[in-house]
Parts: sequence; structure tokens; C-alpha cells
Amino acid sequence: MSAADTGGSQVKSAVRTVELLEYFAGRPGMHSLASVQEAVGYPKSSLYMLLRTLVDLGWIETDATGTRYGIGVRALLVGTSYLDGDEVVAAARASLDRLSDDTTETIHLARLDGTHVVSLATRQSPHHLRPFTRVGRRLPAHSTALGKALLATHTDDQVRSLLPPTLTRMTERTRTDREQLIEELHTVRAQGYAVDREENTLGLCCFGVALPSRAPARDALSCSVPMARLTPAHEQMIKDALLAAGERLAPATRRL
Repeated sequence: MSAADTGGSQVKSAVRTVELLEYFAGRPGMHSLASVQEAVGYPKSSLYMLLRTLVDLGWIETDATGTRYGIGVRALLVGTSYLDGDEVVAAARASLDRLSDDTTETIHLARLDGTHVVSLATRQSPHHLRPFTRVGRRLPAHSTALGKALLATHTDDQVRSLLPPTLTRMTERTRTDREQLIEELHTVRAQGYAVDREENTLGLCCFGVALPSRAPARDALSCSVPMARLTPAHEQMIKDALLAAGERLAPATRRL
């Protein structure tokens, strides 16, 4: 085997390693070798050897039988390191705390990742009725206030190149036509905030504003509130609080 062949083999192995980790990250729980092989399509012998290597290194874990596989603890360590070193997360902490106190609702900081938004930080509402959230959660951009606020900082053509013509339906209220979404983004740009009324989760309304640290923006703040608790006055207060938080954070995040 030539040096070029060896290099190509190493690159393929690296790509497969990353794809495997992303597979497990997106599918919680334990999975059989057969189910993993069916999903990724690698030769079973190569897949087994790669999985065993990742188990030995701590990136993948197995159950008591040694025949089922899931994401390992080292993935958590890397994710924690990413958040600990992120300057936007650090700069936003005080604003997240203030938003939480002012609104008494669940607050998020999230980042655009392709066609999805990923939660970087959250503040839980003190109310008994509240949404379940966690850092690292990945949601479609088109069905969330966070995502729409970020998509609105792109041009129409950039949105068309990013999203498919037909979008995944998350609830009966999800906007699934890309061109209709683009029309809504015009309104988002004009008013400075985005709204998701049960488009991603039934019973939940979210409001989002993008942080203009770069153009197009990649980070956004949001507030999530159960529809049962949302009154016109509470909604206006949330919008005002989010817009004010975005203005406070803008100078700090532009320097990052």
C-alpha cells in the first residue's frame, strides 16, 4: 500500500469515527451492532473493529452483554469543554439570569448548526408548569423562534440554499413551505424578534431574538412559556425583555 493509499484509509477511518459518534449522539440509548450497521452502511467487520476501538478509548459504551452500544462519557467531557471555553456563553450569563428573573419563564441561548439550533445554556422557569429543556438539545431551525430569529439574519437566497423546499412538520402548526417561511422572516427582520406558537411543541409558545455578534448571526436568545400562562401583557413584557437583553449583549458579543 502506498503512502497515498494509507492517507486515504486514515481519512476514511476518521470520517467514519465522527459519523459514528454523531449517530450515537442523535440516538440516545443502546443499539445493537446490526441496527448500527443498517443505519451507517459500513462493512460489519470494519464497524465492529471501530466500535471496539471507541469502547476501549471511552467514547462508546456497551451494556452488560457487550453486544449493544451507546455514546460514552468522553463525549460529555468534550461537550462540557466546548461550553466552558465559549466566550458568548460566558458573556451571556448575567443576561440569562436577568431574563429569567424578569420573565419567570424558561430562557435559552442557542447556536445555529446547519439547519438546526443547538442549546448552549438554559435557565429553568420556577413555575411547576414549564417546558423540559437541556443543554445540547438540537431542534429544527424552521420550527423554533430561536431558529427563525437566526434565519432572518440571512438573505432570502441564503435561506433557500440552506433549507429544503419542504420542511419537516413538528406539529400541526409547523410551517412546512420554505417560501412561506421566507415571507415570515421578512416580518421577523422588521420587528426584531421571532415567534413560534406551538410550531415545535404543542402547548408552548417561544419568542427569540438574534445576537448581532456577526453577520449573519449564529447565536440567539429565547423565552419559552406555556400557552396556558401566556396573556397579552405577559407576551409584551417578554418581547420587551428579550429585545433589551439583545441590545445589552450586542456590544460585548461583537468583540468576540
